[in-house]
Amino acid sequence: MHPRRPEGFDGLGYRGGGREEPGPGARPFGSASELGHWVTSPPDIPGSRNLHWGEKTPPYGAGTPLGGAGLNEEPNLGAGGPGAEQLNRFAGFGIGLASLFTENVLAHPCIVLRRQCQVNYHARNYHLTPFTIVNIMYSINKTQGPRALWKGMGSTFIVQGITLGTEGIISEFTPLPRELSHKWNLKQIGGHLLLKGLTHVIAMPFYSASLIETVQSEIIRDNPGILDCVKEGIGRVVGMGVPHSKRLLPLMVLTFPTALHGVLHYVISSIIQKLVLFVLKRDNSHSLPTESSTSVQSMLDAYFPELIASFAASLCADVMLYPLETVLHRLHIQGTRTIIDNTDLGYEVLPINTQYEGMRDCINTIKREEGMLGFYKGFGAVVVQYTLHVAVLQLTKIIYSTLLQNVS
Repeated sequence: MHPRRPEGFDGLGYRGGGREEPGPGARPFGSASELGHWVTSPPDIPGSRNLHWGEKTPPYGAGTPLGGAGLNEEPNLGAGGPGAEQLNRFAGFGIGLASLFTENVLAHPCIVLRRQCQVNYHARNYHLTPFTIVNIMYSINKTQGPRALWKGMGSTFIVQGITLGTEGIISEFTPLPRELSHKWNLKQIGGHLLLKGLTHVIAMPFYSASLIETVQSEIIRDNPGILDCVKEGIGRVVGMGVPHSKRLLPLMVLTFPTALHGVLHYVISSIIQKLVLFVLKRDNSHSLPTESSTSVQSMLDAYFPELIASFAASLCADVMLYPLETVLHRLHIQGTRTIIDNTDLGYEVLPINTQYEGMRDCINTIKREEGMLGFYKGFGAVVVQYTLHVAVLQLTKIIYSTLLQNVS
């Protein structure tokens, strides 16, 4: 970006290495009217300053402390004072960190049990409610220890990193857009969704290895290394590594369901997130905080809509695509000689000996042998996972409100 400044300007009063003194009748260069021609305001980055819905950063000299109060006056820090101002700076980071911690760490036992229930075609208890899920969690934790519910967490982070890195590399060396502009068209949308699909296909063998780590029983499981997920993924691509059975499906068979699930999850979550943000922005625009209102509610209104929208988007996408995810996980796990926990009892192990020929055969077999509810095995873990997420968000909100009130 080219700087906007007067022609021939070589610094504040310096030209050619010497300083020029202003002549008679000349205006001092530091006047606010002259600075206003070339000093620009920084861009409005979400979270970079405490703006409310519909507000923009005022231009230099118009309502800012420098323009309105003079150069020698202290800027107004708001009703909360310096302590509240400093707390506000870290509010978005702290609240977002709490949400990420809940999503990826605290909810991991729910993800482990949910996947085990999805691939367990032997199960007579489908665990559709959170009550049975909590009970089986307690049984597994009692017989195998806490590690049984936290297995495979490192590999899930590796898969996320591979996905993000792959998406960035492909968008850098191809015309496929990583982000959609406001003036999008059908060609841009198609290229963007193609990028998402290619990303999931490339990360597919590593996702498969991570899935095995999360569902493998702790009773017969060796202590895996941090990069075993990467090694197993590469081994599956080149046909080396741990020997598999003849029922192992080739990666080409897994390509379509993996890409379909990834793209649909992204589309649904994006639409829901934008809808929720639109509703929240519209509600907040009708009740903008006034000067007499406390800074507590205004800061909560500034930071929490994004988290609420992201939470609602993930919940809707997971619920709507749960049957497809069940089919996908069964196809990935077939032929890998994986032994899982007995989700009916919690203290035995079971082998996975399915013989699906593909996505359509898997859907028909589940419908015929387990019924329509067979696609929703382990759904109670989703309820526990998002209930836990809501509780953490609400607790974070209460703590943040209390801290702000104490400071102000």
